[in-house]
Order: sequence, then C-alpha cells, then structure tokens
Amino acid sequence: MKLVSSTAIALASGLIAMHAAAQGNYGATSTAPQQTAALPAQAATQPEQPKIKLSSKAGKAIIELQTAVNANDVANIPAKLAAAQSLAQTNDDRYAIARLQLNTAVTAKNYTAAAAAVDAISASGLIGPVNIAGLYDGVGIELYNLKQFAQAAAIFQKAAALNPQSPEPLKLMAEALNAQGQRAEASVALLKAIQLTAAAGQKPGEDMYKRAVRLAYDAKSPSAVDLGRQWAAAYPSPDSWHNALAIYRNLDNPDPASALDILRLARATDSLQGTGDYHIYAFEAANQANYGEAKSLIAEGLAAGKIKASDPIVQEIQGALKGKATPTAADLAAAERGAKVPTAFIHVGDRYYGGGNYQKAAELYGKALAKGADANLSNLRIGEALARAGDKAGATAALNKVGGSLADIARFWLIYVQRQA
Repeated sequence: MKLVSSTAIALASGLIAMHAAAQGNYGATSTAPQQTAALPAQAATQPEQPKIKLSSKAGKAIIELQTAVNANDVANIPAKLAAAQSLAQTNDDRYAIARLQLNTAVTAKNYTAAAAAVDAISASGLIGPVNIAGLYDGVGIELYNLKQFAQAAAIFQKAAALNPQSPEPLKLMAEALNAQGQRAEASVALLKAIQLTAAAGQKPGEDMYKRAVRLAYDAKSPSAVDLGRQWAAAYPSPDSWHNALAIYRNLDNPDPASALDILRLARATDSLQGTGDYHIYAFEAANQANYGEAKSLIAEGLAAGKIKASDPIVQEIQGALKGKATPTAADLAAAERGAKVPTAFIHVGDRYYGGGNYQKAAELYGKALAKGADANLSNLRIGEALARAGDKAGATAALNKVGGSLADIARFWLIYVQRQA
C-alpha cells in the first residue's frame, strides 16, 4: 500500500531568504521553487524558515549554488555544492546549503540523499526538533513508497526520537516494520502511539487499535490479548468483544473449564458469533449438567437469527438437550438445601445463573467461597453474577480479588462492568 501521513510536512525549502554579510551583487533575497513529496495535500505545511545571514566568505558560492538549483542545472550543481561546502563558515551557511541539497534531492527523487540533507539541516541547529521530525517523516514516506522499508523505518525512528510526544512517526514506523515482517515490533510501536495519543488527552482512533491487534495477533505476541482488551474497553461493540475474546482463547489457551466464563461474557456483550461459539458454550454448560443455561442459550441464538434451526450442528445440540430437564424453582431450592460440599454450591449457583436469577446465583457462589471453594473461581463467578444483576460495585470488588490463571478473564469482565451505568 502507499503510505501517507496525516501530519506530514512538505520536504522542500520553499522560500529561503538569504542575505550576504559582505557587500556584493549576491545580497538580494532569492526564491527557490517549491518541491513537495507525495503527501496528503490537505495536511502539508511548510516548516519554519529562519532568516539566514550568509558569511562573507561563503555567501557568493551559496548564491551561485541556489541559482543552479533553481534552474535545475544538474550538470553544475555538484561542483557548486562542493565549492559552497568548502567555504561554509557558520551554521547559517550550513543550513542554507543543506536546504538547497534537500531541494536537489527531492527534485531528483533521491531520498537517500534527501535524508542526508535533513541530517545536515538538523546539525545546523537553526530549526526545532519537531520540524526536523516532520522532514524526516516526509523522507521516510517516500522511501517506504519506494519499498525501501528498512531505510524508512530507520528514518521514522529518528523522527520519533526528535518528537517523542508525537504518535505520528511511530504509526509510520509500525508500517515500515510490518512491511519487513517484523509484526511484533510493529505492534509495539503502535501501542506506544496509542499511549501517546491518550496521554495528550485525545482518544486514539479505533483503526489504531484494530491495526495493533492484528499485527500482534499475526505475530502470535502475548501483547495481542492486552491490546484486544484495550480495544474492547475503548470501542465496545459486538465486533471488538468477539475479536478480543477469540484472541484470548486462541493465544492463551485457557483451561477448557474456563470457557464457560469467557462465553458467558460473550453472551453478555452480544458478541457470540456463529454456530461454533454456540456449540462450545452449550457443550460446556451441558457438560456441567447445566441444561437450563444451554437450552436458553440456543433459544436465544435462534430468536436473534445468529444460528439456524436447519444447521446440522444446531440440530445435534438440540438432540443432545432433548429430554434434559430445566430445573424448576422447587428443584433449585431442594438442591440448595442438599448442598454440603463447596462444589455443590457452585453447581447450584450455576443453575440459578442459567435461569437468569443472577442475584441468587451470587449468593450461592458466596456460600461456596465460605465453605472453602477455590477463591479465584468463586470470586470470578460472584463477579459475573453481580455484573449481570447490575451490581457494579459488588461485581468490581469480587472481580478485583481474582488472581492466578483466572485473572485475565476477570479483567475482561471488569471492562464490561465499568461500561455499565
């Protein structure tokens, strides 16, 4: 793809006012024709132009160089450039020469030479680092579009170092790194760009999150899980939630027993997609004899049109659930009275959860915790139930207590809870 920058600075010198220090016929202000790189017209701006006072020793040679550059006299430019460089005395001299070098390089589409010219402009110290970074961005974009990706990445790195509060060079660098197959490194650069954007009080665009997640996931980087979570937090939607949770399941390979907790969240965020999600969810619920939750899930998916009754897999699920009783209120009350061991309270809580009685489910999970059930699982289930019941404070408190291998799932649930009113 062709790379463009949303905050690019035009490469060429534009108007350079150069005044000789000594008397002579080369002291008048001169104008160089503008040359711009292939950047977005709506975003291109000129960098600052300092007033240049040429030294008496180099002034005439520099004006002669500018005359040759203006005329695009390629045959004589090298000799004029060498002469001017040999006579340069001050930073003003060196800046003026470097700007003319940049014009020449851009006209010739020699962006390696353009990068060297920007180096020289930077060394003169006459314009600020932000403007130098903009010039590097422009050069890097051209190198990228010429498929010189390694050089482009190095140039964008220079721009990022000069303008460390700007996300723009990092976004550009991410694309150059990705073009070289360095997807993990590219995702790190984009993550830093996201952080810088947020630190400046601006909300990063969803496209930045999507791109960062895709790069990290393609690289099989563990950071994809956290990036997915950030994406869902910043732009909650069925799509972002589905992708974030699928990435977590694919990369972290959680214990199959935890699939129920993940898919419950997918259901809560309306992000279950396709027969596969419904199949796994229904299987895990039925595997724990929680037939009421499995049945209500399938009924919900059919009503929403997310799965079809004609689908052989759906028919298989319905066949497996046929004849399996959904517990009545009396059945649940009896099971609660008969619960003695911690896991029994968890199971009864699951059945209340499956029936939509989330407050009662939380109560049973709390009893399991009090009886010595695994604290992380108990608190996770308490948090899930209270989240569905609308108890934001209670859910947050419980989920924040979850550690170990279930901590990542709890963090996903916390994002859901924090989005509630």
